[in-house]
Amino acid sequence: MKKLPNAKTPRRETSPAEMTRAALVRAALKLFGRHGFDGTSTREIAAEAKANIGSIAYHFGGKEGLRAAAADYIVETIQTIAGQAIGNPRAASDSKGGDSKGGDAEAARAQLLTALERMVAFVVARPEAGEIVQFVLRELSHPTAALDRIYDGVFEPTHRRLCLIWEQATGEAAESETTRLTVFTLIGQVIYFRIGREAVMRRMGWREIGDAEAAKVVAVVSNNLEAILAARKDPEP
Repeated sequence: MKKLPNAKTPRRETSPAEMTRAALVRAALKLFGRHGFDGTSTREIAAEAKANIGSIAYHFGGKEGLRAAAADYIVETIQTIAGQAIGNPRAASDSKGGDSKGGDAEAARAQLLTALERMVAFVVARPEAGEIVQFVLRELSHPTAALDRIYDGVFEPTHRRLCLIWEQATGEAAESETTRLTVFTLIGQVIYFRIGREAVMRRMGWREIGDAEAAKVVAVVSNNLEAILAARKDPEP
C-alpha cells in the first residue's frame, strides 16, 4: 500500500510566552469551530488552553484579535503544506503560466497528483484538519475579516497556482471558467471526506480514517484525476 507523505505543520516557538500563545490559538480554533465565535467565551478558551484569562488580552488584545490569530494559523499551516507540493502559492500566483509542452506537461501532471496526495494526507488523515475545516466552514457561512485573511492568504493564491499547473498539464487557459471550476472539483472531492467523515465511516464500515484509509482515498482521487487528464487532448508539440 502506498505510504502517504508526511505533511508537517509549521514549527512553533518553545518559549513559555509562545507556548501560551500557541495554546490559546489552538483552543480558539477548536472552540470557535465547534461553538461559533459568539457561542464561545474567553473564559472557555483560557480553560481549554490551560492559560490565565488575562493572557488573551495580553497576547491578542481581546477575543477578536484571537480570531484573527486563529485565521493566521490556518494560513501558515496550509501554506506550508501547499508549498511542499506546489511551491510557494503566493509567489507563483504572480507569475504567468509556463510552457505546457512535452516534459513540462508530464511534470505538471505529476505535480497535480502529488498535490492531491498531500491534500488527502492532511485533510483526511490529520486530526487537527477537522478543527481547521470547522472554523473555515463557519467563516464561509458567516464571513468576517478572518475569512478575508484566509481567502487572501490561502484560497486565492493556492487555487490560482493549481490553475497554472493545470494549464501546464493540459494547455487549457489557467483563468478560464472551465479550469477554475475543474480545480474546485478536485479540491471539493477531498474536502468531502472531512466534512462527511461520519457518513463515510458508516458507509465504508471503517472505525476511523487513518493513514491506511486515507491511502485508499488517495488511490481513488488519483484515478479520478488521471481520468480527467486522459480526457483532455495532449498539448500540441
